[in-house]
Amino acid sequence: MSGFDVFQSAFVAAVGLRFTEVTATRVRGQIQLGPEHHTPWGVVHGGVYTTAVESAASVGASAAVADRDQVAVGVANSTDFLRPITAGTVEVVAEPIQQGRSQQLWQVTITSISNGKLIARGQLRLANVPATGLPSTLGQQL
Repeated sequence: MSGFDVFQSAFVAAVGLRFTEVTATRVRGQIQLGPEHHTPWGVVHGGVYTTAVESAASVGASAAVADRDQVAVGVANSTDFLRPITAGTVEVVAEPIQQGRSQQLWQVTITSISNGKLIARGQLRLANVPATGLPSTLGQQL
């Protein structure tokens, strides 16, 4: 277990995304892709990439507003699937394009570790909202 396990929901864990860096301006993680991520046609399902975009950007954006007792929630996710793969480890990197008082915009790249090729990219627009109802440990980690 890493110090970033606090950012894991059951859904994110089921996809296999593991965070390796979490700050207010960058989130990194990895996913080991395989048959459990496949479509019926044998390639990784685009929903895996969309989940990675939403999850990584939400965690970073929430870290950016935690000191204001806020979290950031996705309001628009646009993910482009650039190249199909069947297996391998990918790196997920999320960084802000703009961080404002009420909204943020983050970009996310998903790259094959074995060959450095861009597999997917996405953009997430988020709203900064009050952190009411969050488990107290989450606010402490952000």
